[in-house]
Amino acid sequence: MPAPKNLFKAALREDRFQLGLWVALASPYAAEILSGSGYDWLLIDGEHGPNDIPLLAAQIQALAGSGSHPIVRLPIGETWLIKQILDAGAQTLLIPMVESVEQAQALVRAVRYPPHGIRGVGAALGRASQFSRIGDYLETANDEICLLLQIESRAGLAVIDAVAELDGVDGVFIGPSDLAADMGLLGKPGSPEVLAAITDAFERIKRAGKARGIMTLDLDQARRYRDLGATFMAIGTDVTLLVSATTQLREAFLYGEGKATSVSGY
Repeated sequence: MPAPKNLFKAALREDRFQLGLWVALASPYAAEILSGSGYDWLLIDGEHGPNDIPLLAAQIQALAGSGSHPIVRLPIGETWLIKQILDAGAQTLLIPMVESVEQAQALVRAVRYPPHGIRGVGAALGRASQFSRIGDYLETANDEICLLLQIESRAGLAVIDAVAELDGVDGVFIGPSDLAADMGLLGKPGSPEVLAAITDAFERIKRAGKARGIMTLDLDQARRYRDLGATFMAIGTDVTLLVSATTQLREAFLYGEGKATSVSGY
């Protein structure tokens, strides 16, 4: 029996648009709730969310059997972290702050078994091989791992052609907020200069034949990125949605009827 089919990777290869949502609450229960919302993928965030390997693994488990594919963003592209989360069952990884071809090459090797890479052969201890019940896991795992590299600086943009052309890189994700900050436009990811850089990056990634990814909380920007050719895109986060919904509910109750401007005496 081979490794489980990575349906998200297959969709990217077929250029089928995949819509996603960020998961940063660090809660398997919340992740399971979100998995019923109809998104093609959910990004379990280990970079800015308060997650560790066991908690990331628990959220992967919570999404098992749902229609939402789990993508894990690690805090950094360290080989030992990659090894652990792959053994825990992750098949798709997003690695932040990629800025050189050498770094990208090392990441490709980190997700592959020898002789094509350096991933440690210990999956029998983890969920990835169903605890050694998948007899052909070692022979088939490489083909089902999906590696997404995040470009979010001017240094990354400078090498994006070479990075995107690497065998083993399945998609390149542009981080608008960090890119804007690196361009001297902190807090302005929707500025014309950043949009121009993203447009150029998308064109270069497309020429390399790889999937283009991005994330935004602005639906007008999201539609623009989709028109530019985004292959996979996230349009929100669980944290910001929770903040927005709870704030709006309170304000609707207190101020919705009669447009009250004061809560004194209630």
